[in-house]
Amino acid sequence: MSGLMVDAARCVGCKRCERACAFGGIVVEGRLARPTDACTLCGGCVEACPVDAISIERDEAGEGPGCDLSAYRDIWVIAQVDAEGALLPVVFELVGKALELAEARGCQVVAVLGEAGRAPRQAERLAATGVAEVIHAVDERLAHADAEVFAQWICALAEERRPETMLFGATAFGRELAPRVAVRLQTGLTADCTALDIDPKTGALLQTRPAFGGNLMATIECPAHRPQMATVRPGVFAAPECVTAGAGAGADLAAGIITQAPLAPEVALRVTVLGIEPVIGGSIAQAERLVVVGRGIGSKKNLPLMERLAELLHAELGCTRPLVEAGWLDYAHQVGQTGAAVAPKLLVSIGVSGAIQHLAGIGGAETVVAINEDAAASIFGVADHAVVGDAVEVVTELIAQLEARN
Repeated sequence: MSGLMVDAARCVGCKRCERACAFGGIVVEGRLARPTDACTLCGGCVEACPVDAISIERDEAGEGPGCDLSAYRDIWVIAQVDAEGALLPVVFELVGKALELAEARGCQVVAVLGEAGRAPRQAERLAATGVAEVIHAVDERLAHADAEVFAQWICALAEERRPETMLFGATAFGRELAPRVAVRLQTGLTADCTALDIDPKTGALLQTRPAFGGNLMATIECPAHRPQMATVRPGVFAAPECVTAGAGAGADLAAGIITQAPLAPEVALRVTVLGIEPVIGGSIAQAERLVVVGRGIGSKKNLPLMERLAELLHAELGCTRPLVEAGWLDYAHQVGQTGAAVAPKLLVSIGVSGAIQHLAGIGGAETVVAINEDAAASIFGVADHAVVGDAVEVVTELIAQLEARN
């Protein structure tokens, strides 16, 4: 069994462990230290103990909640819908990636969809994307994004059916829901993944995400527990055409089965929704064409020029983090690890150096055109078409040619 262990024969009750813990995870009663439910297994008390009376025991593979890993199978995609009840684009992106992983793993893809009774009902549409099965519930308690209600439903299903992997879209709701599920199932969770793969030797899910402020990419595994869980930002993976086509009318794909899995009667809502305020404006994450500007455009006075180019290309305007921090554009325009992950059909990058934090957010772009005066800029490493030159001069010429065509 994993946890914090105290050797009563060695403990002298000095309280150094208690003072070292920032969470109240260990207390000294009498002359003996005792772990509490607040312990996070950070190890601070272990280092502080002068007599080596405290240790941490962790589960090995095949022990604890993750025992008998062979009993877990299939990849689950947790589907999310928008305010009108339609499937979010990230669902198709995750299904596409899950199908790729399932082929390597030799298992099936299962979509999990909870929705209210309002139209449109999305189970049939989801079943046509190539998944083997859609686990479906229709319940008015699922009408609003109540993470506690969804977590109870999903965990009950997971405990019964034992999925090997669960994938969530890293939307605002997905980021609230996934940790609740992970805690209840006592398993690991990797947030904001930019790449997912299968280890050919162990079959484990390789979950890659930026770490240490984006200065390196970390690949994380969950070797001892199941399910393996990851959240992926919208736009990181491009949805394969066969998946998006299969989700529409007239597709010629074999539809997966739909299994009804009702929400337990005792599950109660935590929140009463009194009203909904619509968000003004859309998200650049869904833009099909995008012009992204960086510090290489020179100054804020050049922004109208970039906006004109975006207008002529019928594109949205995005930017890098430094421009947001400088107050040139607001956060809604930020593209990258700490902004929006995008997957446009066309991305025109202007004056962007190509820091790893930014590249993590544009990996799903189909065609990248990069303009930068530095021939060694990292952005050229991911560009399909590269233009070395002054950003303002090149954009001015592009605008002139586009206006002449119009």
